[in-house]
Amino acid sequence: MSDWTLRKNSFSPRKGPVLVVVMDGVGTAPASESNAVSLARTPVLDRLWAEHPTCQLRAHGTAVGLPTDKDMGNSEVGHNAIGAGRVFAQGAKLVNEAIETGAIFDGETWRDLVKGCLDNGAPMHFIGLLSDGNVHSHIQQLFALIRRCHADGVQQVRVHPLLDGRDVPETSALEYFDQLEGLLSGLNAEGRDYRIASGGGRMLVTMDRYEANWAVVERGWKAHVLGQGRPFASAREAIETYRAEDPELIDQFMPEFVITEDGAPVGPIEDGHSVVFFNFRGDRAIEISRAFDDDDIAHFDRQRRPDVKYAGMMQYDGDLMIPRRFLVAPPQLDRTMGEYLTRNGVAQFACSETQKFGHVTYFWNGNRGGKFDEQLETYVEVPSDLVPFEQRPWMKAAEITDAAVDALRGGAFPFARINYANGDMVGHTGDLEAAVLAVQAVDLSLGRLLKALRRVGGVALITADHGNSDEMCERDKKTGEIKRKEDGSPSAKTSHTLAPVPLTIYDPAFAGEYELSPGEGAGLSNIAATVFNLLGYHAPDDYDPSLIRLK
Repeated sequence: MSDWTLRKNSFSPRKGPVLVVVMDGVGTAPASESNAVSLARTPVLDRLWAEHPTCQLRAHGTAVGLPTDKDMGNSEVGHNAIGAGRVFAQGAKLVNEAIETGAIFDGETWRDLVKGCLDNGAPMHFIGLLSDGNVHSHIQQLFALIRRCHADGVQQVRVHPLLDGRDVPETSALEYFDQLEGLLSGLNAEGRDYRIASGGGRMLVTMDRYEANWAVVERGWKAHVLGQGRPFASAREAIETYRAEDPELIDQFMPEFVITEDGAPVGPIEDGHSVVFFNFRGDRAIEISRAFDDDDIAHFDRQRRPDVKYAGMMQYDGDLMIPRRFLVAPPQLDRTMGEYLTRNGVAQFACSETQKFGHVTYFWNGNRGGKFDEQLETYVEVPSDLVPFEQRPWMKAAEITDAAVDALRGGAFPFARINYANGDMVGHTGDLEAAVLAVQAVDLSLGRLLKALRRVGGVALITADHGNSDEMCERDKKTGEIKRKEDGSPSAKTSHTLAPVPLTIYDPAFAGEYELSPGEGAGLSNIAATVFNLLGYHAPDDYDPSLIRLK
């Protein structure tokens, strides 16, 4: 028997498909005045949770391969866990281990980057997200790289930090910039020339994903590489000025800025320099890496492409080799659910809008670009609107539902998966009213989707990948009370939460053939084996156990 052969189990699959619905960012938390999920009118979800088998799954920390259970989950690791059916050590943990053991600095890439600086008398540049959110990056990992530059004799360092305000409080940037300035100042006192050179908010500068808006990358390129942008004497001056000009501005949307001295930028990227993009997460690192690595970029005019040694913290796409050089090897997610199904001739359908399309394809398939089998897989991307998400909280839920309903009616796909991005993308804005509407839009779409699924005799697993909209306000860690701004209004929470997520099995033809039986500590990785069981297969032996027990 081939290693890829799935063995039949005793369950007779339903006439229709098995459908996994990921309600991105819809966690399970106690009802409160800041919980957009409980505040929303959700008759479909209420009925599902009351009348159909439902449990809660862990979606953060060690359950999804992160270093500790204090680490909130995210869409990348969540979809990795669902698609792989097992928990793999993720980027944050792998980078921490490489730094702790020194392996990152013993590698050929780091040594070559440093050599380039020493040979050319050139600076080392670091570009990436500056926070301790631990979703895309971590400030302490950057600090370790900077300190090692000092130890290795690199005379100049230029840092191009991007403001977060999304995985951390929405106006917390100065907390991180002050830490960075403190480190650089201390090293400069020891004879170095280490400075902040440029920056901007992550949603406006550099960190685009899925080619949704290359203008974001272009702004970053102009600021980081060309030294073009609004000039300031320091990053603090830039942040305070922008905030004074727009009191409602939050960090993730801050315009680009360039630090200048005597009328000239202090850190443009030139020939002979070394550059590290220090994010470990891949989706928002791919396009800027292509801008450095690719000979031709049709999406914007780079004006000049400096001849540099460029590396990512990790390789962000192993199939497309983006970037070509990296400091830490990425997690090796193998034998995913999608690959097993294609090798057993099971056709699959995947759909989301641009903002989450890569999550139901690339991340679901184990950080693998493309398809396993062009004949058996159909992927549908619904283009996202290029407007602030709180202005259209319904996003593309209706269009995703349209595409999914058409796929269900066609009868060609025994397995399908979709992602509704609303709960996460709107949750990140910190706008409570918009998040309530976002959850309601998902609920409305679910009603139509499940009606179509019932007509074709299918089964749905309705879940989420992490929490977000379930807590839209910052709370005091000791008292649990909502934090307030000076004007008395609630302090918005824009980051993910540590909440578990729901898992409901909607099976209109259920006749007692199985029972929901989640083991202690069940998490997202248990979903894959459950899907295999409902398709009539035993899961691979090393997959995490199914959430159902066949009778």
